[in-house]
Amino acid sequence: MDEKVTTVDGADGESRIVRLTIPAKPEYVSISRLALTGLSRVRPLADDTLADLKLALTEATSNSVRHAYANGEGRVQISFELCEDRLIVEVSDDGPGFGSQSFENRPLESQGGGGNGFREDELSEGGLGIAIIRSIADELELSTGPQGGSRLRFTKLL
Repeated sequence: MDEKVTTVDGADGESRIVRLTIPAKPEYVSISRLALTGLSRVRPLADDTLADLKLALTEATSNSVRHAYANGEGRVQISFELCEDRLIVEVSDDGPGFGSQSFENRPLESQGGGGNGFREDELSEGGLGIAIIRSIADELELSTGPQGGSRLRFTKLL
């Protein structure tokens, strides 16, 4: 397990970035939640906001653990970027990605939508993980890397 903390001065002020790499095994998902709890000591969050963020993080991380690697031998990368007005969380892996379906440049639509976007139930077997994250986050991005792998990034305004 690797962890790295970086402080970045940007145009919008200072942000703190924490990067964490965990084995793709269910017992390590809780470590990502502990890292998020630690960040809440740097920038206090309301209890309900922290609980929501932990839920979204658990769903995103569990999705990579469950679907990215057949035998759990891979890694899941998690980054937290804490800005003055927002928290950006990114969960990525080197698994097969979101399959043959391309989610790049396709908006997320509701379950009954008939447009060109993708439906939340297309992304996981249970169909609720992405819907839960979507209901908590202010922004959500999903993508597949050029060599495969998935990347889920969500932003919560603070």
